[in-house]
Amino acid sequence: MGFDVGMVPLNSDGWGPIDAPVVPASLGGGAHIPFAPFSRSDKLGRIADWTRNPAGPAAFAAASRDSVFDFTSTDDSLAAGAEDSSFRLVDAKPPPKPPRFGPKWRFNQRPQLPQRQDEEVEARRREAEKERARRDRQFQSNRSHHHPFFRGNQSSSAKPSVDIQPDWTMLEQIPFANFTKLSFSVPDQPEDLLFCGAVEFYNRAFDRVNPKAARRLERFKSRNFFKVTTTDDPVIRRFAEEDKATVFATDAILAALMCTPRSIQSWDIVIQRVGNKLFFDKRDGSQLDLLTVNETAQEQLPENKEDINSAHSLAVEATYINQNFSQQVLHRDGEKVTFDEPNPFATEGEEAASVGYRYRRWKLDDEISLVARCEVHAANADLSGGRQFLTLNALNEFDPKITGVDWKQKLETQRGAVLATELKNNANKLARWTAQALLAGADMMKLGYVSRLHPRDHYNHSILTVMGYKPKDFAAQINLNTANMWGIVKSIVDICMKFEEGKYVLVKDPVKPQVRIYAVASDAFENDYVEEPLPEEEQVRPLADDVDATAKEMDAVAEAEANGAAGGEGEKGVEAPVA
Repeated sequence: MGFDVGMVPLNSDGWGPIDAPVVPASLGGGAHIPFAPFSRSDKLGRIADWTRNPAGPAAFAAASRDSVFDFTSTDDSLAAGAEDSSFRLVDAKPPPKPPRFGPKWRFNQRPQLPQRQDEEVEARRREAEKERARRDRQFQSNRSHHHPFFRGNQSSSAKPSVDIQPDWTMLEQIPFANFTKLSFSVPDQPEDLLFCGAVEFYNRAFDRVNPKAARRLERFKSRNFFKVTTTDDPVIRRFAEEDKATVFATDAILAALMCTPRSIQSWDIVIQRVGNKLFFDKRDGSQLDLLTVNETAQEQLPENKEDINSAHSLAVEATYINQNFSQQVLHRDGEKVTFDEPNPFATEGEEAASVGYRYRRWKLDDEISLVARCEVHAANADLSGGRQFLTLNALNEFDPKITGVDWKQKLETQRGAVLATELKNNANKLARWTAQALLAGADMMKLGYVSRLHPRDHYNHSILTVMGYKPKDFAAQINLNTANMWGIVKSIVDICMKFEEGKYVLVKDPVKPQVRIYAVASDAFENDYVEEPLPEEEQVRPLADDVDATAKEMDAVAEAEANGAAGGEGEKGVEAPVA
């Protein structure tokens, strides 16, 4: 059988086929060929197959020339079935929209078999659980975003700092999200009403202390530290009688209010409305007297108080370290800066710690003014011969395995990493210290880094280094907005000014990011405090004589090395530790 290819016409006008191509006669040239339209979803079959090989020569000889158009054989059927099974339809149409829920859709459902209905119910239940888990994760993520200091694994069994009595009436419930939106600028600079107490000069030799030449932390048992609340302060009582202001507080109480959105643990403040005046107080033995440790960290501390790394034990240890550090970094040569009046809380013959009380007044508006007792811990002479006031605080390391950063290795080379870790784990404590320095008008705030001599020894510590910051610069570094701080105080004052005369308590919720204000009885918190001795594990263990001698030798050697490295700057040295 011959196959007529046909003639290929020559295009004399250009390149390519001519306009009317010639169709060979074997393909039906000259005849009318009907065209059958088809859809893209139609399956196209074969017309002829010349690739088939017969089973043998006899079968090849017996095969007719029309067998290429015959697909009725068994082999062809199997091949076609295999080919059909691998065929996949490709449809470019958009998927149909799911039906909306409504009466028409609900009553037009087709009846289904019971087994299929059970399977679909189970599938829907699993999808609902996945969706619920997804929403929970999204809620926690949003909560962390809006409250950046939220600890995701905060124990739901945490108790409030004060027992909520059934006869208390809740008047206000304020979420932290409302606090973050507040802003208020104090129109005028604060006015100094009175300076009390006396402070010693800061020893600049501690600025050169490093982990390789650490100083042992000393104990100052003979010096008394006073944590007097607002209404027990005789100076504030005198100012209230003289009608110097309408709102009275201390710097620690104001700092707790100003940094409320950063707090995690529960705390409380007692508010007393007397006439047209407000007094912000703290209870005896309040949580505000202790310093928190790892409050905003992701890892939760043990709840057992007998554990030396529990939250309560670390708070007692941090408070003890902070007090001793603030006295050790001073010149103890008798030279002091005395103020207008002596320490209002120390009795005659009693040795008070180096603290200056600065009573300052802020005018919030035409009718409300605020007086606060602020603290400075040391004085310093600047290069121009002027006098500066400093606040002294200490951060403490208890176990590098828990914090993830070893101060003794990182403080020399990666101080920024150590500070960043502390800002993450102790955001509320650092913000409170900064707020107190801003309220006191301090020119510099000194942060000491104190570590245990051994992770399991919570009695003996060493000073690794001391860093200094200007309060305004450090506030900008930790994203502490002064306008927001005063906005929180102003909003709480405005709320309490609407209350009637009486006693109220503001409590931070132990789990949720919110505060509540309760109305309490006038004699609440007055007869429930009984002074008890500290447990044995919380008492300071006295050192042996040989250990004290070793500590003195270590401090003397470290001081000699530091003075030698200073190159003879003529600064005063630190005296030998006092036993």
